[in-house]
Amino acid sequence: MRRVTLFLNGSPKNGKVVAVYGTLSDLLSVASSKLGIKATSVYNGKGGLIDDIALIRDDDVLFVCEGEPFIDPQTDSKPPEGLSGSHTDWLTLNVGGRYFTTTRSTLVNKEPDSMLAHMFKDKGVWGNKQDHRGAFLIDRSPEYFEPILNYLRHGQLIVNDGINLLGVLEEARFFGIDSLIQHLEVAIKNSQPPEDHSPISRKEFVRFLLATPTKSELRCQGLNFSGADLSRLDLRYINFKMANLSRCNLAHANLCCANLERADLSGSVLDCANLQGVKMLCSNAEGASLKLCNFEDPSGLKANLEGANLKGVDMEGSQMTGINLRVATLKNAKLKNCNLRGATLAGTDLENCDLSGCDLQEANLRGSNVKGAIFEEMLTPLHMSQSVR
Repeated sequence: MRRVTLFLNGSPKNGKVVAVYGTLSDLLSVASSKLGIKATSVYNGKGGLIDDIALIRDDDVLFVCEGEPFIDPQTDSKPPEGLSGSHTDWLTLNVGGRYFTTTRSTLVNKEPDSMLAHMFKDKGVWGNKQDHRGAFLIDRSPEYFEPILNYLRHGQLIVNDGINLLGVLEEARFFGIDSLIQHLEVAIKNSQPPEDHSPISRKEFVRFLLATPTKSELRCQGLNFSGADLSRLDLRYINFKMANLSRCNLAHANLCCANLERADLSGSVLDCANLQGVKMLCSNAEGASLKLCNFEDPSGLKANLEGANLKGVDMEGSQMTGINLRVATLKNAKLKNCNLRGATLAGTDLENCDLSGCDLQEANLRGSNVKGAIFEEMLTPLHMSQSVR
């Protein structure tokens, strides 16, 4: 019977004497049990890998490892007592199962107030745990720790592709590397893609329309359509609430029952558009062109433009029977030859508005500002009861 002495890889202490029998697998099983590891290979004292049980002689000294390369126990010994407390001695860190070798000065000097500096400034103060190889155990992610260690070495933030900067930032905060935290926050901010505020084009919007069933409501709240050509499109029932439609071409578009509440339509062209039952409460259509538009719904559904900003709009020849323009601003607007029968214009600002040739029969102008307004060639008489100002 042969006997051998087994040591952990790289360690000359706490050996175990065992009997050699059977196969190499049997020896590895015994080594795993005696040393408390999952033994996968055996080396002799010179670093030679033993792959056959017949190569083992009586009283051999063997080193058992878990898959890592052979470590000479002579080079893995502790530093001399004279170097105790020195910042130039070498350390091995076991970070989440991955080994890093560095000097004590690297961990201490650059960030003296960090957790790593306090851990390794003075030996034994923190009672750091070590594995069987003498490496200091740190339960953190090795892929995020590596950029931090390199930063402590040379002062530059270098992160390989595929490493999440947010993970490195969390590790830097954990270890208290304050100067690195600032670098990482800037790098993360610069790596974020810029917000896309570019307007939606006609081609993109048509694709949305084609992909949406006609009975489904298409929600376009707050979207940017500035300057887009949306002419002659079927835009019925679409929700454009608070959307940016400034300088859009909406000529001949069908906006029946569309929601344009608080939308920006300034400078847009809506000539000959179908606006039956449209909701334009508090919308901004200053300087827009709405010539020959149809706001009149045969079913009786009235268009609502209450509180809208319609300064300088051109609505000549539009059909606006029963329209609600209450407290809207129509200063300097052109409403020549418009049909405003039964329209609600109470509290509306019509200062310098051109209403010549309009049909205002049964229109409510109570409280409206008609200073400088033009009422020439009216189709029907304007009774005083309709306006009190």
